[in-house]
Order: sequence, then structure tokens, then C-alpha cells
Amino acid sequence: MKPIRTLSLSGIAALMASTAFGQTLTINSFGGAYEDAHRKCIITPFEEATGATVQVVTAYSADGFAQLRAQAAAPQFDVVHFSGGQEIVAAAEGLLTPIDPTSLSNAADLVEAARPNLEGGEGPAYSVVPLGLVYNSEVLDTPANWADLINPEFYENMVLTDMSNSYGMQGFLMLNQVVGGSLDDIQPGLDAVAAMLDGGAVVVSTSPEIMQEFAQNDAWIAPYSSDYAFVLRDAGLPVGFAQGGEGTPALYITANLVAGRDNQELALQLIDRSISPEAQVCFAEEMRYAPTNVNAELSGEVADDTPYGEEALSGLIRFDPQVIEAMRSDWVDAWNRTIAR
Repeated sequence: MKPIRTLSLSGIAALMASTAFGQTLTINSFGGAYEDAHRKCIITPFEEATGATVQVVTAYSADGFAQLRAQAAAPQFDVVHFSGGQEIVAAAEGLLTPIDPTSLSNAADLVEAARPNLEGGEGPAYSVVPLGLVYNSEVLDTPANWADLINPEFYENMVLTDMSNSYGMQGFLMLNQVVGGSLDDIQPGLDAVAAMLDGGAVVVSTSPEIMQEFAQNDAWIAPYSSDYAFVLRDAGLPVGFAQGGEGTPALYITANLVAGRDNQELALQLIDRSISPEAQVCFAEEMRYAPTNVNAELSGEVADDTPYGEEALSGLIRFDPQVIEAMRSDWVDAWNRTIAR
């Protein structure tokens, strides 16, 4: 395990743009519409303000974490973004640098759930993504519950997301809970998935594939995220989003400071921009992500589409990331056996 160092940078706010000119930060982003928004809301304004260059590697959370582990002796990323809680495990393994909250000018304005352990190395959450039921609003009335997924009439027009995808993992765990399973027993969920596949459901791995299914292949319903429901609707598709009555699981997207890199002062500036009200309002407008900064004010349609504020966020479900990471390999193996039937 790498040693953990606490980085205290009380003078970071005074760092002049000229000192960053010509420097490069390497980060991961999640591709597609998310990466477009990431560039618009955070990366490009940061580059313009500092003169630095941000090199983006497209990698989902699980892949980014695998790369971080594999490169522990010589990490590639300066800032790594996770949506599946991998920061908790990465921090425990010494792969992330603990952050002094005073080194981030916006940290004090985050809701408590967005900054549970900065000093332990877990980066702040700059967006929260609720998961629910994405559905074709021309075919279906608004689904009321996650249990509606178990309706055999939907199976032939259902899209499931692979568990290698953070959204797919969360959607499966919620389905598993609804059909009587738990984090100690995912077999009820696997049995439900097997029935869905036997009835004609399809499995995809990425968000663009979900768009293809709704646009071209007569998809009616998919357990997925609120942000992508907005992306589909923005693309002109008749898509709605419903939070199931049994509860709403959510993903916390975090920006984390990688240990063992030279540009940590500059990397902290990027993280600080990510948790600023301006960046979070932009992400809410572009993707309908819920902001975590209490000073991020939403209005109109954006506010109607986006749960935000301490009270709204406190009601969301977060499955234990440490259990997920410990069991991920076994669960994915079991999932792969199920979908290969």
C-alpha cells in the first residue's frame, strides 16, 4: 500500500494563471454527452482561466479504477473521476491524496453527503445522478414502481445495462432489492434478469447503445439514469423518466486527487472548479445532474427535472460502495453466466 500524504494548500486560490501556462493535467471522462458537458462546464473554462491544457482519457469508472491500480507506481491521471464509489477503495489503498478542505474554496458550500471524507482521500462529489425508469412516453403511461419491470409484457421491449457499467450495476441492485434480494444475495435479481432475457430483453454496455435501442429498435423501458433520459428527450425521442416508488438509487460523481503526481496544486484547482456553483449549474442545464453546492440555483424546467438541495439528496439510496467493490468481480462473473444463457 502506498503511503498517504495529506496535502495542505491554503494558498492555492492565489496561484496565478501564468504559473500554470504550458502545464498539462491528465484526467478521465466518461465519453459521449457526458464528456461534451464536462468540457463545456469544467474543462474548457479551466483551460481558459489557467492557461493549462487538460488531456482527457475516455474511461468509465471501473476501467479508470483498474488503470489507476495498474499504474500505482507511476500513475497516468492527475485527477480521476468515479461514479460508482471507487474513491472509497482507492483512498484506502493509498492511490489518492487526502485533501485539506481549506484548499478548496467551494468545499464548505457542499452538502454533507458530497464531502464525507476529504481528509481521508475521497474526493468531493460534484454531481448526483438519480436512477429510475426511462420509458417511451408514447407507448407507456408513467411507470409507478421498479416492480413494473417484472411485467412480462415489457420483456420484449426492455433494455438492461451490463453490470460493468456503473448505471447498470445500480439498476441491477435496485431490481434485486425489489424482488427480495440484498447485497448478501443477488440471486433473486439474476433470476429476474434471466426471465427478462428469456422474454426478449436485450443487454447493452454503453449509453449510446440505449439511444439506439429507443431510436431504432422499439425499446419501451430501461432501468437507467435521469441524465440520459434528458439526453434522449433532447435528441427528439419521446422519453420520460420516473423515480420508482420503492426508492431512488443514486450515483455520486466525484473528482479525486491522484497520489504520486507533480501537478497537485493545479489538479486541486480543477477539482475546485468542478464543485463551484457555476460548473454545477451548467452540468444541471446540460445533463440534469443534481448539484451538490448549496449555492447552485436552478430555475424553470431545470429545477423541475433535477432533485437538488440537502433534503432532496438525503432521500436518495446509495448502495454501499465498499461492498460493491469487494464483490464486483464475483457479481460480474455471475451476471455474465446469466446473460450467456
